[in-house]
Amino acid sequence: MMSQMPQLSACPSCEEPLESGDRFCGACGYDLSAVPARPDDSPTLAMNGAPPGGPWPEGLLPAAEVHRPTGPHAAGSAEHHLPPPPPPQSGPVVGSPVSPASGVRFDRAPEPDEYPLQAPDPRVAAGPATPAEGTKVCVACRAGRVDDDGYCENCGHAQPRERDHMEQEAGPIAAVSDRGLRHHRNEDAFTLGNTLLPDGSPATFAVVCDGVSSATRPDDASLAASRAAADALLAALPQGTHPQQAMHEAIVAASRAVNSLANEPATAREHQPHQNAPACTIVGSVVTPSLLVVGWVGDSRVYWVPTDRTSPPARLTEDDSWAAQMVAAGLMNEAEAYADERAHAITGWLGADAYELDPHTASFKPDRPGVVVVCTDGLWNYAEAADEMAEAVPADAAARPLHSARVLVGHALDGGGHDNVTVAVVPFPTPSQGAGSA
Repeated sequence: MMSQMPQLSACPSCEEPLESGDRFCGACGYDLSAVPARPDDSPTLAMNGAPPGGPWPEGLLPAAEVHRPTGPHAAGSAEHHLPPPPPPQSGPVVGSPVSPASGVRFDRAPEPDEYPLQAPDPRVAAGPATPAEGTKVCVACRAGRVDDDGYCENCGHAQPRERDHMEQEAGPIAAVSDRGLRHHRNEDAFTLGNTLLPDGSPATFAVVCDGVSSATRPDDASLAASRAAADALLAALPQGTHPQQAMHEAIVAASRAVNSLANEPATAREHQPHQNAPACTIVGSVVTPSLLVVGWVGDSRVYWVPTDRTSPPARLTEDDSWAAQMVAAGLMNEAEAYADERAHAITGWLGADAYELDPHTASFKPDRPGVVVVCTDGLWNYAEAADEMAEAVPADAAARPLHSARVLVGHALDGGGHDNVTVAVVPFPTPSQGAGSA
């Protein structure tokens, strides 16, 4: 065997000088018998401690291109190139991961130039089919279709409800609605619109509804009421109906829409026989170049905030609530009434079990520009007085209604967000570019 070993003057690993007959390097323990025999037709050239043709230590590449064989064994496992572990020797520990001379690690095989790709898992590779255009796609995996129950058919992720946070900008007006921080769903709804009066002047409107949580399907009630009121306004205003009369008719239409929700099969309420019929409050405003009209049933409100903050703001609605009745009857002052736990008990609402329908409407002719804030109690609970509301409204609200609505919703959330919060911002007077469709 000795005669078959290549004669080396230095260790191929650490370049330590060798003596004739050495089987292992005395410095690093390299097994010299693992060095391939020198071919007759090429010179022996050690490159960075590796024999010609590799394998190259990890992190080191040949300085010149080396021809490598091709075929089924050319890219074989690197284990074929590893020398067998040598027996214990004196000096450095044999098999030490780092050669003290070169600093190259030898505790794992050199990594191949290419890696064979693992066959894909058909369960993953197939994936869900691309949803058809218009299909609601999961917000988590962005690939699965969302089923009617609100869950992704691919990953099972529950989707956020569409009404948890809603924003809309329609010409010069805007509205934002948010679930708030305590409620499990958003039971508010709003509708915005703009149209033309018979004389060609523009008119804008906003309708905001607040579902009564103690009733069944309050979210359905608020949505039905806001849509029905908007449809009525879009039909009446272009025909020349006075805005105040149009607002009255819109509230009546909204009431009918909510009443119709109670006409459900008897089996639909078997599990909740003691709950009230669907119900909600409503408040709305119509703005023209010279007129401001408000209408309401319940405790949602309208505030007037002039652009010139030296002019006083005002609340334009009176609540249908226990507190408002106590104040109107002279039994309590406003501070005492609204501090009572019964303060927010409403005395007027839309719904099949309402005592009677008594729409309230009023019209105003402001002599200066400003903004109309239409909102639910989820906002005004944190800015009840007109001065407080005006302070919360940004100074550029008329020019940036959507931004202002976002700021007002943020004001309510910062205050605690105990209820759903919805607010619409309508500039007065209506700018001419506001004409269009809802």
